[in-house]
Amino acid sequence: MPCPSFARLAGLHAGRGNPTLASMAPSPAAAAEKPSLNHIEAWVFDLDNTLYPASSNLFAEIDRRMAEFIAAELRVAPDEARRIQKAYFRDFGTTLRGLMLNHGIAPDLFLDYVHAIDVSILAPDPALDTALARLEGAKIVFTNGSSGHAEKVLDRLGVARHFAAVFDIAAADYLSKPDPAAYRALVRRHNLTPGATALFEDLSRNLAPAAALGMTTVWVRNATHWAEAAEGRPSFVHHETDDLVAWLEGAIAARRPDRAPRR
Repeated sequence: MPCPSFARLAGLHAGRGNPTLASMAPSPAAAAEKPSLNHIEAWVFDLDNTLYPASSNLFAEIDRRMAEFIAAELRVAPDEARRIQKAYFRDFGTTLRGLMLNHGIAPDLFLDYVHAIDVSILAPDPALDTALARLEGAKIVFTNGSSGHAEKVLDRLGVARHFAAVFDIAAADYLSKPDPAAYRALVRRHNLTPGATALFEDLSRNLAPAAALGMTTVWVRNATHWAEAAEGRPSFVHHETDDLVAWLEGAIAARRPDRAPRR
């Protein structure tokens, strides 16, 4: 019996995926042949808006608190704080990096403030838990946030047991994605073989350094205002989806046809 295709599995999880993105016609690039997944030994996941749907609006609360922090610490008006926040995100990879370099802000002060949020807005995700349990290989979270925030989110989703480690911004010496040095530090710390590693991200620009190292990349798209709307698909994006669980199920089926999910 043939394995379910990625496209059919995505349709079965339409409730989790973004309806706006799901209705988009695939680009010619999306129809191109995708790299095999049979060689993957380690699965590295971004956290926010990747392991949970952007539609939950959890990151929107973090985003709001970033602007509050800047307004208070730099003593600027809310509109100016928002402008600084977005400019630093664009120019330095994270707002925090810009605040550290330009204003000497202590990173823990910023991280503790912006991550002081109620993660109960997230619903536990048994479908993701099941998919991760069936996905063979080491699993790591790679986040520009703090390990404490990541652990709270993973616990709330009910998937913490699957992850061997969280590689956070402190572990990267406060160098953030997409700085290539952060990816090299991840590889060294966890003894990863880039050619046998897959990286999942909601921001496509953060996939470019991973692809340059030889990793297989997966763009978890969303329609939030901070996500890029790339034209077609950049060459460093090897796979893309707007439904992580459906994509994982398809990958599991493709790697192990005898263990395809039953419907």
